[in-house]
Amino acid sequence: MTTKRGLYLSAAALALALALGTAPTSVSAQQSAPAVSIGATDIGGVVRGPNGPEAGVWVIAETTDLPTRMSKTVVTDDQGRYVIPDLPKANYVVWARGYGLVDSAKTTSEPGKIVNITAVPAPNAAARPGNAVSNPDRQCSRWLPPSAGRAPHRLQI
Repeated sequence: MTTKRGLYLSAAALALALALGTAPTSVSAQQSAPAVSIGATDIGGVVRGPNGPEAGVWVIAETTDLPTRMSKTVVTDDQGRYVIPDLPKANYVVWARGYGLVDSAKTTSEPGKIVNITAVPAPNAAARPGNAVSNPDRQCSRWLPPSAGRAPHRLQI
């Protein structure tokens, strides 16, 4: 009889352990990108659009406070984060640009600050930069430098 009772107690303890171990937990989707860690000479932040973080967007920082005009461009990661590193002390104008987006509002900042940017989708295909629809007669040509004694080549895009 004690064996039967021990078997029931063991089964009850196992069922209780399983029930407590698999208790329902709340699951929530991550809507915001993790914070960006920057140093005293960096500008960083997150680019977000109407559907969340924007990946592959160019973020530009420009200044004319130095002896020569300076511009640095970086690209956001898959979570919309960016860091523009190693900036000399100056005031910078920071904005984002990307395919299918209108240039963001320009913000003035300085190294050591977080600048979060709001991306705005272009209203239609004609407004998107570089789109042939905006200028169907557009012809772009680039000259490549001569290489190994050959004549320069002209690319038609």
